[in-house]
Amino acid sequence: MDIAVLTFDGFNELDSFIVSGILNRMKSQGWNAQITSPTDTVTSMNGVTIHAQQPLEFANTADVVLFGSGSLTRDIAQNKALLDRLTLNPEIQLIGAQCSGALLMSVLGLLNDVPACTDLTTKPWVIESGVRVLDQPFYAQGNLATAGGCLSSTYLATWAICKLANQQQAQKVIQYVAPVGEKQSTVERCLAVVTPYL
Repeated sequence: MDIAVLTFDGFNELDSFIVSGILNRMKSQGWNAQITSPTDTVTSMNGVTIHAQQPLEFANTADVVLFGSGSLTRDIAQNKALLDRLTLNPEIQLIGAQCSGALLMSVLGLLNDVPACTDLTTKPWVIESGVRVLDQPFYAQGNLATAGGCLSSTYLATWAICKLANQQQAQKVIQYVAPVGEKQSTVERCLAVVTPYL
């Protein structure tokens, strides 16, 4: 199971690293979450420079594509040459986004009439792009999902595992990464948020 965690310059470390870390807890099941970027290196909104594990085109054949957010997403949304490198297909791929990643899904024509979740800063830009924004942390329809807020990565990860494995596997993974003393409540919360959209 190849998973592309799309990570651009100005990226939010919480978005890319948390979801990648959670989904790689499924490595024993053959899952492979990779930081996927348009250049060999990208620098986060806080100045952390990392090496891409995969080029942007890896997303075109990945089973799951997750758009992270960042401080430069508006600029990326206007970079046609960059976005033209992506040929995604929600008929055969799970595609999700966190926070401003919803704007990229919108400009790529993936959302159409599907409402989205995003962060408060990005909300007016997503609305301007023609998408209705929901005041909730997670929403999914079919193979498309969006989440709003830096710590909503757990919902995207739970959704992907439930869709492509099962709820038992999702429970096991979320329980592992959840805070001590809050493991059961974290699992219950994640499943309560995600299962209505499965």
